[in-house]
Amino acid sequence: MFILTDSIQFPSVTYADSDGLLAIGGDLSVDRLLEAYHNGIFPWYNEGQVILWFSPDPRMVLLPSELKVSKSMRQLIRKNQFEVTFNTDFQSVIQHCAEIKRPEQEGTWITTDMQNAYKKMNQLGHAISVEVWQDSVLVGGLYGVWLADKKVFCGESMFSKVSNASKYGFIKLVRWLQEKGVTLIDCQVHTDHLASLGAKEIPRAEFLNYLK
Repeated sequence: MFILTDSIQFPSVTYADSDGLLAIGGDLSVDRLLEAYHNGIFPWYNEGQVILWFSPDPRMVLLPSELKVSKSMRQLIRKNQFEVTFNTDFQSVIQHCAEIKRPEQEGTWITTDMQNAYKKMNQLGHAISVEVWQDSVLVGGLYGVWLADKKVFCGESMFSKVSNASKYGFIKLVRWLQEKGVTLIDCQVHTDHLASLGAKEIPRAEFLNYLK
């Protein structure tokens, strides 16, 4: 494990341990975050901890062409069950992602410092949010980092206050990203929720090829 200095450079991800932990310390400046994401690295830590930087192997990803849309979700989309917007309320989305209760998780890794850092990323066009509305109420959403030059979107977190809201927003996002020419969506680590939408694990080395 490496301890970061004032330099924004990271060690090779091949030094990450079996859990994907590569380095500790540093800060959440925009420059460091961009350097991290361009090299397949992301921060993930709890309140009160030093910043932990990860690059897991294998990596959970979604190829936009492999998106799975269930029959029930197709019906919801045909009915325009929800309204979906992009980048209209990043603050509320990231705050809801931080506050939503998740099974087997105590507290949140989306700390106040993390929220402030990604809001800066959003203001500079490096992070985007998806808002899902029902009767003018925000009921779901997600946010992530958009590496426009690499045609890669790195999903960070999502939340849902009503059934299927986050899935609905994710499907709309994938289709929107396809129109932008995005070739890969980074989902970081395996979850059954993402797997149901077509995401799969690939070797980290293969994932890094998309970032070159």
